[in-house]
Amino acid sequence: MDHAHGPHDHRPGHTDHTAHGGHASWRMAAQATLHCLTGCAIGEVLGMVIGTAAGLHNGATVALSIALAFVFGYALTMRGVLRAGVPLRRALKVALAADTLSIAVMEVIDNTVMVTIPGAMDAGLADVLFWGALAGSLVLAFVITTPVNRWMIGRGKGHAVVHAYH
Repeated sequence: MDHAHGPHDHRPGHTDHTAHGGHASWRMAAQATLHCLTGCAIGEVLGMVIGTAAGLHNGATVALSIALAFVFGYALTMRGVLRAGVPLRRALKVALAADTLSIAVMEVIDNTVMVTIPGAMDAGLADVLFWGALAGSLVLAFVITTPVNRWMIGRGKGHAVVHAYH
């Protein structure tokens, strides 16, 4: 991170995203989680749909979903950072620092829910059980990951790293 222009920078037009005392607001944490969840959900849903449609084993479907969640999560973060004029290699480092823990927590929750709901992984794409379990897993991932992101932002980590480039 550029220490001269970090998340506590007070340049004109730069917003300090943490509350007094170094704690991130719940609103900021929810926004960071929603941003992360967007990329995560695209990859997760795509992986589940591809795996289910292709008749892949549950383990292969979960692995594909996790891989795609990380790819899309990092890609969405990198898109904004690259627009700020940051070189590709640095943008990748920013995305890794900003999103790795958040995506990992989401993926543990998403996939644990999908695997533990009886029949969810074996349900077809036209089955309400498949889509209901997937939607529920994403909602639960958002609820559980928001406090994690709040904690990280409050310490100048996670999405606080990304805001140095906005």
